[in-house]
Amino acid sequence: MEDNDIIKLYFDRNENAVTETSKKYGRNIRSIAYAVLKNVPDTEECENDTYHAAWNAIPPSKPQRLGAFLCRIARNAAVDRYKHDRAQKRGSEYDAALSELEGMLSAGETPDSIVEADELASAIVSFLKDLSQTKRAVFIHRYWYCRSIAEIAELSGFSQSKIRSMLMRARNELKKYLERQGYVL
Repeated sequence: MEDNDIIKLYFDRNENAVTETSKKYGRNIRSIAYAVLKNVPDTEECENDTYHAAWNAIPPSKPQRLGAFLCRIARNAAVDRYKHDRAQKRGSEYDAALSELEGMLSAGETPDSIVEADELASAIVSFLKDLSQTKRAVFIHRYWYCRSIAEIAELSGFSQSKIRSMLMRARNELKKYLERQGYVL
């Protein structure tokens, strides 16, 4: 079923919207949640939370790209679940990936921080567009999907040391790019 047809089901409040969403995007949603949580029961609960959030968000939202919309909901739900379940615990790939980017971005909650976060996200997207497809894929696997260096090496066919090197260079390039864009680091 096409995305527009699925969205129409949501707007019609037809429960088949969730079934069709699951058929088309369930595997992606589970993959994203599992990458963060590394736990099947939590992943399944996160998947259900994603469908529930989509049901509540559509309408009024009408996403132009349903897959991206759902993946973002799933990742946010997984991160929230992760933070809740593992408060004060460290050591996962999610923690490792975040610690690699630590110090590059300031964390502050001011009224302007939401606007700045959107602008920062746009700057990062622009940076990623300038990377080669290979570097971009490695970067996204590490920092969006929270995959381990070993997993990325297996997926890409590169050695783990090559992946570490690519990520280090990409982080350094990102830092310089954000400095040129005027972001405080």
